[in-house]
Amino acid sequence: MGDRYANFANSGMGRGVVKRLGLPDPPRLRRYRPGDPLTDGPVLLGAADGGRLAGPAGKLLEAAGVEVAETAAAGSTGNRYAALVFDATGITDSTGLRALYDFFHPVARSGRTSGRVVVLGTPPESAASPREATAQRALEGLTRSIGKEFGRGITSQLVYVEHGGETAVESTLRFLLSGRSAYVSGQVIRVGGGNAPSPADWDRPLAGKTALVTGAARGIGAAIARVLARDGAEVIALDVPGAGDSLASVANDVRGRALQLDLTAADAPVRLADRLTGLDIIVHNAGITRDKTIARMDESRWDSVIDVNLSSQERINDLLLERGLINAGGRIVGVASIAGIAGNRGQTNYATSKAGVIGLVQSMAPVLAERGITINAVAPGFIETAMTAKMPLFLREAGRRMNSMSQGGLPVDVAETISWFASPASATISGNVVRVCGQSLLGA
Repeated sequence: MGDRYANFANSGMGRGVVKRLGLPDPPRLRRYRPGDPLTDGPVLLGAADGGRLAGPAGKLLEAAGVEVAETAAAGSTGNRYAALVFDATGITDSTGLRALYDFFHPVARSGRTSGRVVVLGTPPESAASPREATAQRALEGLTRSIGKEFGRGITSQLVYVEHGGETAVESTLRFLLSGRSAYVSGQVIRVGGGNAPSPADWDRPLAGKTALVTGAARGIGAAIARVLARDGAEVIALDVPGAGDSLASVANDVRGRALQLDLTAADAPVRLADRLTGLDIIVHNAGITRDKTIARMDESRWDSVIDVNLSSQERINDLLLERGLINAGGRIVGVASIAGIAGNRGQTNYATSKAGVIGLVQSMAPVLAERGITINAVAPGFIETAMTAKMPLFLREAGRRMNSMSQGGLPVDVAETISWFASPASATISGNVVRVCGQSLLGA
């Protein structure tokens, strides 16, 4: 089911009605298409005195063919800049935060529709003093607020970069500035120190990689399989035997392999491992809902959701790691949910399982780092799928409008974020949980 209101709001007649009545105004988002340039216009790059990232960022952008401006054009208004990028690593105390106002105030109305804002900072825990840590933590308030203020589909992110990660930030900058991140906003991303290999082709960064996607027969899982294949990966699409026809269709579309397996079966990890020779990417997307308030929920609803959404991931990871079937430089990505962050009435089991996915990412990141493997998660908000199309009208409309984009996301938005995590160039990104929710106005 399409978003009829968004289509009306973007029509000639609808534009006037929406503006006159002050109704939600969902913009047309710039999403990635193969062959697109990184940005659709110039990027304004600024920095606080003493910043360490503006120089490397500028070089990366210029090498990517982006026009970089370091001074705002006099009297610049309207849709001039495709992105505003500010290096805040030079801010060492709260008085230095004035540099943010001085940069953003004159150009706050100078971004293009579906533009980008990226602020680069130092992780507060790595700051040289408590005052620097305080100032760096303050950046979160700025970027989250800009994501809600600028409107017109403009996204806003904060990227904390460890010392030594100056060149490793390229994968993240490319993702956030491109159309791939259209529905990601208000997020805090952490890039670790060290080097990350650049792919030979940034349009196919996963070439030569093998990826396993669970729950791949439909919806978000099918989109993940297609995007990973588009980006060069050989995809193994896994789902339950009951979804065999849909699974085969997806596997054929991506020229990959279909694997029918019930992950809750006691022997599922062994049966899966026996069919693998090595994986570079694992995407734990399989999940179910069995909604009831906890007072009305029977134990089978609780047990099945926890088992499919969380425990099966642990069992599979453990056995694949034990057998050495996750290659060096491997990527594990879990699909959590905004319900695991904010909670949701009638979904105590689901929210518990998805919060557990976040806990799995955070607890395993330092353990897997010893093996050169990263683990991250995406947390989707309201995504337009067959499941959300069956929601009651008013609940569905509330889900669509209660975010900074005033619209639901698409399965491809989740898939693009996963592909960024999966890239070899994201080698220093681990332990992150990124919401794909258009910056939800609740629980954000």
